[in-house]
Amino acid sequence: MPELLAHVSRSTLRNWVAAGKLVRLRPGVLALPGVAADWRTRLAAALLGREAVASHVTALALWELTQHPPGPVHISVDPRSSGRGPAGVVVHRATGAWTDRRRVQGSAVSSAEKAVLDAWAITAPPAIAAIRAAAITGVRRRICSARELRHELSRNTSLRGRAELSRLVDLLADGCQSELEIWGCLHVLRAPGMPRFVQQRRVAVGAETFVLDAACEESMLAVEMDGAAWHGSRAQRERDIRRDALLATVGWQTLRFSFARLTRSPEACRHEIVAVHTARLRLLRGGTVR
Repeated sequence: MPELLAHVSRSTLRNWVAAGKLVRLRPGVLALPGVAADWRTRLAAALLGREAVASHVTALALWELTQHPPGPVHISVDPRSSGRGPAGVVVHRATGAWTDRRRVQGSAVSSAEKAVLDAWAITAPPAIAAIRAAAITGVRRRICSARELRHELSRNTSLRGRAELSRLVDLLADGCQSELEIWGCLHVLRAPGMPRFVQQRRVAVGAETFVLDAACEESMLAVEMDGAAWHGSRAQRERDIRRDALLATVGWQTLRFSFARLTRSPEACRHEIVAVHTARLRLLRGGTVR
């Protein structure tokens, strides 16, 4: 704004703001309407000259774990700081907000694991799926870990929906890396009477290493849960065929279940897994399975 005042008067600026030609983001900060509508612009203005960090869903968007929703940007300040903010900015007070800051895309931001819990606490149930997805993606991309999420949970015993988030973190710690794997784990692999599976089992075949979605060590049976978006292409199917063939050379048999079959016919999937598991044990033990 000082640069503008070198060329135009304050009254002219006030007239431009009144006419909608400029938008006042905060005292001393003006922007063109098209630019002011962008959440990144509003965030930069909110953080300017202040010991504050992007937090909650705004932090998750900066970490590229979710899309920023319509509405205000969220920042956090230490409790001793003012909780007031300009229009379109929600200011939260949180101990250690500034001290524990990270830096992403040039902005001060809270850690990904803290942003997950903060966003979880204020998100209505219909929209909580986006926060679940952010947590899953954050762990899969190693932006945060299940251990770090669990540590944040231990510091917030009164979090709304804490039990649900805790169950999600436990599944992430077990190796689940997608909602499909979580669904398959809960409704298929861990159902009564199923053999014991572990998630994300690494298997070396020559110079290559493959990671199995789920693996039963006893019968050397791998279960792959194929999402339609990833495994629907011809090239990916050919890679899957090669992968399964290579795993077979070191003793692993692979069962693949599509998203549609896994979610629509979980009982049939369970029966097939048990049947193949039993046959594999008979083969590996020379025909004696009890």
